[in-house]
Amino acid sequence: MKLWSLPIVLLVAGLAYSYWLGYTPALVAVLYLIASLIAYYLYAKDKKAAQNGTWRVPEKTLQFSALLGGWPGAIIAQQKLRHKTQKTSFRLVFFLMLALNLGSLAWLHSPSGSQKLHSTIYNVEYWLVNQFGSNSGITIFLQLTQFRIVK
Repeated sequence: MKLWSLPIVLLVAGLAYSYWLGYTPALVAVLYLIASLIAYYLYAKDKKAAQNGTWRVPEKTLQFSALLGGWPGAIIAQQKLRHKTQKTSFRLVFFLMLALNLGSLAWLHSPSGSQKLHSTIYNVEYWLVNQFGSNSGITIFLQLTQFRIVK
């Protein structure tokens, strides 16, 4: 296993463990996946623009995507596309964004974070059902927001 993949493997294991223990719903892992796909796309777009001499994706956008949970996709893009791996200032900010994201994920496991997560999910579920009623898309979303009940 490559060293750069270790944080991703640890995240996946941590998310699975967190779901298994009932701390977070599966939706958290799905959001990391979506954010990672978007981050990978942004890195690929920036790499192509750099090669073609066209408009680049701002570094702030790349860093913000990492902060919002796209850092696994960004790490994969950096390694596979060989993009943004040499600029030290970018890498330092990137790892700060990664640490802030993981800190917020850890906060979700605190009593106040868990309470906030539960209330936010309840409010989103309530709003969605009131706005759109019950359909297959809403049903799937509601299943993803369920916390595993530990006995």
